Amino acid sequence: MFELSAARRQSLRADLLSGLTVALALVPEAVAFAFVAGVPPKVGLTAAFFVCLLTAVLGGRPGMISGATGALAVVAVGLVQQHGLSYLLAAVVLMGVLQIGAGLLNLGRFVRLVPHPVMLGFVNGLAIVIALAQLGQFGQGGPGWAAGTLLEGTAVDVAWLPGPALGLMAALVGVTMAVIYLWPRVTKAVPAPLVAIVGVSLAVGALGFDTRRVGDVAAIGGGLPTLALPPVPFTWETLRIIFPTALVMAAVGLIESLLTLTLVDELTQTKGSTRRECLGQGAANVVTGFFGGMGGCAMIGQSMINVTSGGRGRLSGITAALALLAFTLWLAPLIELIPVAALVGVMFVVVIGTFEWSSFRILRRIPKGDAAVLVLVSAITVVTDLAVAVAVGVVASALVFAWEHA
Repeated sequence: MFELSAARRQSLRADLLSGLTVALALVPEAVAFAFVAGVPPKVGLTAAFFVCLLTAVLGGRPGMISGATGALAVVAVGLVQQHGLSYLLAAVVLMGVLQIGAGLLNLGRFVRLVPHPVMLGFVNGLAIVIALAQLGQFGQGGPGWAAGTLLEGTAVDVAWLPGPALGLMAALVGVTMAVIYLWPRVTKAVPAPLVAIVGVSLAVGALGFDTRRVGDVAAIGGGLPTLALPPVPFTWETLRIIFPTALVMAAVGLIESLLTLTLVDELTQTKGSTRRECLGQGAANVVTGFFGGMGGCAMIGQSMINVTSGGRGRLSGITAALALLAFTLWLAPLIELIPVAALVGVMFVVVIGTFEWSSFRILRRIPKGDAAVLVLVSAITVVTDLAVAVAVGVVASALVFAWEHA
C-alpha cells in the first residue's frame, strides 16, 4: 500500500540529486554575495539556508530556488556601511513584513505587467552594479571592500593593491573564470563554480601564494544560527533609518522572485501562485532576519540549474537547504581558506550571465522609445537603486505608449 510508483521514485531521486547539486553551487555564491553586501560570510550562508528552506516549503513555485542574491546585496550595502549589520537585520525583518503585506493584497500579479524593455534595463543595470562592487576587491581597503555607490569601490577612489599583488589577484580571477567556462565540457555532474573555487584554493595553498582569503576578512564559525531580536533601538528613528532600504529590498526581491517564477512556469508548462510566493518570500525573510541572515529572494541561475537537472518538486529546495547547512557546519574551516579572488571570479561570471547581451542587438530593431526606456532603466539602476529604476521605467513606458498612440 505504501509502495511508490516508478515515476514517483524517479521524481524523488531527481529532486534529491538536483538539490545536492544546487547546494554545492549555493555555498560559493552565498559567500560571494555576502562580500558584495559588506557583511561576514556567515550572514550570507544563514540567509541562503533559511530563505531556501522556507520558500521551498511555503512558496508558490515548487522547484524554484531562493537564497542570498546580488540584487539584494547591492541594495543592502549602503545601510551596512552607514549603520552596521544590526540595522540590516532589522530591515530584513521589515522587508519580510512588507512582502507578506504585498501577498495579502495580491500585488504580485502586477509584476507580469512590467514592460519587457524595463526588465531588460533592470537586469543590465543589476549586472553593472554587481561588477562595480567587485572592483573594490582589487584595493587595499581590507574588510571595507564593498561598493556602496557608483563611485565608492571603483577605480575613482580605490587605493589599488601593489603591482605584484594586483597581478596575482587578476590572474587568479582569470583562472577561476576560465575553469567555470571550460569545466562543463568535461562533465556537468559537479558544478563548475565549485570546481573552480576548490581548484584555485588548492593551487594557492600548494604554491604558497600570498593573497587575501575569506578567513582574513571574517571568520565563518561552524555553529548553528541562533534566534535573536536585531540589536537596534525600537524607536521611530530606527524605523526612519531602515524603512527606505526595507521597502527597496522588498520590491526588488519580489520583482526578481516573480520574474523567476514566470520563467520556471514556462520551462515546466505549469503555473505557480504569485500570491503564495509573495507570502512565502515574506515569511522566509522575517525568520531570516531574526536568525542573523541578510535576506534573500529567488535565484534565477540556481532555479534554472534545479529545473533542468530534474528538480521539479519542493523536496529539491528542501534538500538544497539542508545540504547547505551541513556544508556550513562541517566545512567552515575550509571555506575560510577560499581566496577572495576566486569569489570575485565567480561574481564576474554571474555578471556576464546576468547581462542581457542580446539587448545590444535589439536596440536597433525596437522602437526608439522602447530603446530609450531600456537605457534609462539601466542608468538609473546604477546611479540610484533597482526599485526606483523599475518604477521610473514603468512610468516612462506608459508615457511612450501614450505618445505613440496619441
